[in-house]
Amino acid sequence: MDPFWTGTLIFLLSYAVIVSEKIHKTKVALIGASLMLVLRILEQQEAFHSEEFGIDYNVIFLLIGMMIIIGIMKNTGAFEYVAIKSAKVARGEPFRIMTIFAVITAISSALLDNVTTVLLLAPVTLLIADELDIDPIPFLITEALASNIGGTATLIGDPPNIMIASKAKLTFMDFIVHLTPAIIVIMVVFLFTLKIIFGKKLHVKEELKMRVMAMDENEMIKDPVLLKKCLAVLTLTVLGFVLHGALHLEPATIALTGAAVLFLISGEDPHKTFLEVEWPTIFFFMGLFIIVGGVVKVGLIEKLSQFMIEITGPTQTSMFKTSMVMLWFSAIASAIVDNIPFVATMNPLILDMANTIYHNGGAAAHALPPETLHNAVLMPVWWSLALGACLGGNGSPIGASANVIIVGMAEKAKRPISFLKFMAYGFPIMVETLIVSMIYIWVRYYLLA
Repeated sequence: MDPFWTGTLIFLLSYAVIVSEKIHKTKVALIGASLMLVLRILEQQEAFHSEEFGIDYNVIFLLIGMMIIIGIMKNTGAFEYVAIKSAKVARGEPFRIMTIFAVITAISSALLDNVTTVLLLAPVTLLIADELDIDPIPFLITEALASNIGGTATLIGDPPNIMIASKAKLTFMDFIVHLTPAIIVIMVVFLFTLKIIFGKKLHVKEELKMRVMAMDENEMIKDPVLLKKCLAVLTLTVLGFVLHGALHLEPATIALTGAAVLFLISGEDPHKTFLEVEWPTIFFFMGLFIIVGGVVKVGLIEKLSQFMIEITGPTQTSMFKTSMVMLWFSAIASAIVDNIPFVATMNPLILDMANTIYHNGGAAAHALPPETLHNAVLMPVWWSLALGACLGGNGSPIGASANVIIVGMAEKAKRPISFLKFMAYGFPIMVETLIVSMIYIWVRYYLLA
């Protein structure tokens, strides 16, 4: 069989099975990657060592480093402390608690990552909802949505951003300068929408509020000494991300250094800590990179890139239509498919499109010069992909990893969230945030340019 059709078939079947959720996505990604190698679509050397077709180790080791830091920090009880303290600051008022938790989730998702944030906050949310005797589902869905919004603001907040930054050679500060302003506006609109939806619906009896006020947040701190060490290392790591462009160090190097230092000064058992690393997620990424590398090699991405050029007509002087199509297409696709595999496919497509427009296809798409990658005309397309993929994840329970985790934890707590119930909250919020994003891109990059 022709390598083009073989590679394309493996790619399409892998994505179809991932979307169906009949088989765990990590198993599917590894089987798809194995087929790419066994059928010689990709050689092992290319899969493991090629920058053009292989695994993006900057993404892999950035995730591992941050997972180790958060895995150690998880043992201190800091997140439970913050959640209970916040509920008391809100004086047990359910809507105030929802608002404060949404803000904490968004900020934490920007500085840590959205998957970790919901893993830590969801159990405390269930505890407080139980104390107040109210339905936790609106709170959990709100946190999932806030985590995807907040995670969009920084390079490390959401896995798609890590992948985009690696391929487009963007720095931590690039995301702060270009995406954080948009996310602040989007978050304000989101909170205002929550007020309209829930402002008058959430009521509890005074005696139940007093139960929350009686909780002692200080009891949550299990190891104050370890907490100080974790906060010091996390602060230095985030500072390293901010300065990584000036330091000429990749984000993965900074994350691994932070993890290594915390390992050393915390005295934690490596065996125990490594159990906290989401290894299924790590291997899902690795398999996915190989599958996408296979279809890049056989030319599928190049054909998709040509199609995108034909329908949006990008030129060296304007990519407005391309940006708008990228924003909405990314969002809708990310609501159907997990945004991670979607971005893994779109990154090489944008690189190929840039190669065609700026170099007539004559350069190596995987190694375009910085002046091409960061061309003022091309940059809005990267930001549209980031906004669309991350915010589009709110459109369905399978759109983002944080959503999958929230739904799973709710089910475990015997408070299941149906697919349609999540969409009833998530899809309108997705559309609302995309309209704000569209206006932001138009005003910042086209109206004021």
